[in-house]
Amino acid sequence: RYNIPIGLHANLSEGSPVCEVLKTNSSLLNQDGFFHGKMGFRTALSKGLLNMSEVKQELKAQVELFRELTGHLPPHMDGHQHIHVLPEVRHVFAEVLEEYGIKYTRVPIEPGLHNCDWIPPSLMDFYLGVEEDSFNTVDVFTRHGIRWPDIYIGLSTMGKNMSVSNIWSAIDTAIVEFTSKAPLPARPTPQSRMVTIELMVHPGYPSIPPLGGCGEGPDDFSQSWERLHELQTLIKPELQSHYRTRNIQLCSFKDL
Repeated sequence: RYNIPIGLHANLSEGSPVCEVLKTNSSLLNQDGFFHGKMGFRTALSKGLLNMSEVKQELKAQVELFRELTGHLPPHMDGHQHIHVLPEVRHVFAEVLEEYGIKYTRVPIEPGLHNCDWIPPSLMDFYLGVEEDSFNTVDVFTRHGIRWPDIYIGLSTMGKNMSVSNIWSAIDTAIVEFTSKAPLPARPTPQSRMVTIELMVHPGYPSIPPLGGCGEGPDDFSQSWERLHELQTLIKPELQSHYRTRNIQLCSFKDL
């Protein structure tokens, strides 16, 4: 209706498969017939309990459903709860993207994350695990010709931690770190000064059970005020003004 550019947020951890043959008797399901969950998926993976051919089957089914619903392939595809950078899964995920010619994904390595002392230790442990998995995924995605923006931010600015100042601080920190590592071009051109940044966000409205979620109902984050807080922050004129002042252009993956 609104011609909003969308990609595919592949899901292997919450709710149910879209592939019909995997809805019963699949390694991707727990005893209740749902996906294993954010941590349950990781536990099952570490124990060698997940069939990677079923992972590939489900990912392809989700791409096909996306194409059926939208009339086109997703220009970018990543993973719900960062499942796409996990061991073993990363290889299958990369194969699926290459098969369909999907060029862009997300690699959640956030500059400055280690210095964010407002993130609770338990959550930081999860984030650092995601970071380690992401570092180990870079070579895999590169070999398959998959690309991602120069910079990723969003873990430090998620939910209640989102504010105009926090977004701005994350951008500044990331750009300083990126430019300090990037080799200087021999002859500067307008293109050489362009840096791409992905800001991960979750704007929306609080879910009221039993509506929301994907099968088992909405999780705590979906039911909280935090998604609405993100939405309200992202549309603040102050933030839009910041973007204009710093010559930051909002775009979609298909614009890259």
